[in-house]
Amino acid sequence: MKRLMLVVLACTAFSTAQAADPAAPVNEIMQEAVKGWAEEAQSGEDYFSEARLGRIYSQDFAKTYREAAKFPAYDEGDSPFDYDVIVSGQDSCSIKDLAVIAGPKTDGKSDVKVTFDNSHCFGERASDWKPSELHFMVIEEGGKPVIDDIVRTGETGSLKGELQGIASQGVTNPQ
Repeated sequence: MKRLMLVVLACTAFSTAQAADPAAPVNEIMQEAVKGWAEEAQSGEDYFSEARLGRIYSQDFAKTYREAAKFPAYDEGDSPFDYDVIVSGQDSCSIKDLAVIAGPKTDGKSDVKVTFDNSHCFGERASDWKPSELHFMVIEEGGKPVIDDIVRTGETGSLKGELQGIASQGVTNPQ
């Protein structure tokens, strides 16, 4: 009986640890990107589908996205973006050398660093070329890890900040 109880406790501890893995929602988004940009791309679920907004993003991020989505980038669209925010462009090669590395939790957030090569098919690269890099800021809500922001290196910065700018611009300059 004691042995059975220990096995049950170990399984519960393992499943709780798995559930709290800050890389879990990030892996889901990155696997969607890999599928979407594969040599023979597979259609999948939008990074920001309603189902995902309610499941793997923070309430604040989901609210910010929904506000920005009121101002779609295209007349017939429903996305506030006119580019793929994960690969940071409209064109990409298949994703190679994907690495997802969860950092320690600091001030209630885990920085999950993602690197990948999505430019290998464009020919020669500059000698200072580096892989694409994203930082997913993951917090815990309702006992599970959720994405609160995606920070892109370089000029684009915070995705949540970009969404706030789109919503603000849309309110002040309705079309």
